[in-house]
Amino acid sequence: MDYVYGPGKNHLFVPGPVNIPEPVLRAMNRNNEDYRSPAIPAMTKTLLEDVKKIFKTTTGTPFLIPTTGTGAWESALTNTLSPGDRTVSFLIGQFSLLWIDQQQRLNFNVDVVESEWGQGANLDILAEKLAADHSHTIKAICIVHNETATGVTNNLATVRKLLDHYRHPALLLVDGVSSICALDFRMDEWGVDVALTGSQKALSLPTGLGIVCASPKALEASKSAKSVRVFFDWNDYLKFYKLGTFWPYTPSIQLLYGLRAALDLIFEEGLDSVIARHTRMGKATRLAVEAWGLKNCTQKEEWYSDTVTAVLVPPYIDSAEIVKRAWKRYNMSLGLGLNKVAGKVFRIGHLGNLNELQLLGCLAGVEMILKDVGYPVKLGSGVAAACAYLQNNIPMIPSRI
Repeated sequence: MDYVYGPGKNHLFVPGPVNIPEPVLRAMNRNNEDYRSPAIPAMTKTLLEDVKKIFKTTTGTPFLIPTTGTGAWESALTNTLSPGDRTVSFLIGQFSLLWIDQQQRLNFNVDVVESEWGQGANLDILAEKLAADHSHTIKAICIVHNETATGVTNNLATVRKLLDHYRHPALLLVDGVSSICALDFRMDEWGVDVALTGSQKALSLPTGLGIVCASPKALEASKSAKSVRVFFDWNDYLKFYKLGTFWPYTPSIQLLYGLRAALDLIFEEGLDSVIARHTRMGKATRLAVEAWGLKNCTQKEEWYSDTVTAVLVPPYIDSAEIVKRAWKRYNMSLGLGLNKVAGKVFRIGHLGNLNELQLLGCLAGVEMILKDVGYPVKLGSGVAAACAYLQNNIPMIPSRI
């Protein structure tokens, strides 16, 4: 039973944690097992191979760490860098800010490239820094692929092109927490050295798995990295990989079975089809926002996110009231504006195991809420704009043709 009861189903439209599909819930509804028995290593081996597919890598080594995205950040940093190492990191929103804070607290020399919130990473400044770094003091480029606070997606392919153009050996570390399994992500093609995601985002699992994938270059860097790490040490995992038992400590059995079910659902739909579905939902949401007469926090189309839309509200409206009203009256959860955009934006998450009709229900709810808080929205305007687009673009469900 819900801690605070509301009739019907809660409409969860924050950009993570997201809706968990019924097959995943059923897969996790099981007793504990001995992780040293033959069954769990056998399943883990297939999970590690299949997880590589969502990163689009054949050469990467994945790690399934019982942690959050924040722990995955720390794993990526401490296994590849030493205290005092110079990193270039882009501050474009709340989550890139938190990663920068972590880098600083881990005693790295962080070269912060800051942009206005609503803009993407300033890659012109990156180019200048790479061109000037003849002695290769920059050891890593740290970038958030999809900044969920502002709904901004960065162009990773361009980052790789710049590194290659200047023949710079810096590692490319990428936070893909709200992008992997939802947005186009190509670890091998883009030369990403460490990529990471969290189970509670597009994988549509409960929070609790930080999934990290390391390139051969990153594994080599880990051999000389001097940062202190214990719980997040890749070497501990690699020792058990060689033994065929895979786990240096007790994993969540239930999450492993949930991950198996979640991956099966993604592969049944097809990863490219999953990405296309998110593209449709992102476009439909932006069309609705435009029809309401509101603006996207993201300042240029090239940065639009297909997993979250941050909606700017007029100055006379506190966006926190929209989020409160959604929960109190309509049993719907929307994302708050964070830090610099607190009170100025509310966020619609549209990622994970979610379909277009569910999204339309959310958009209808947002229209009523806007009316509640005094914004002169024409009821049905955003829903109509989204419907007109979706009706012409939703494909047939392959398994039902």
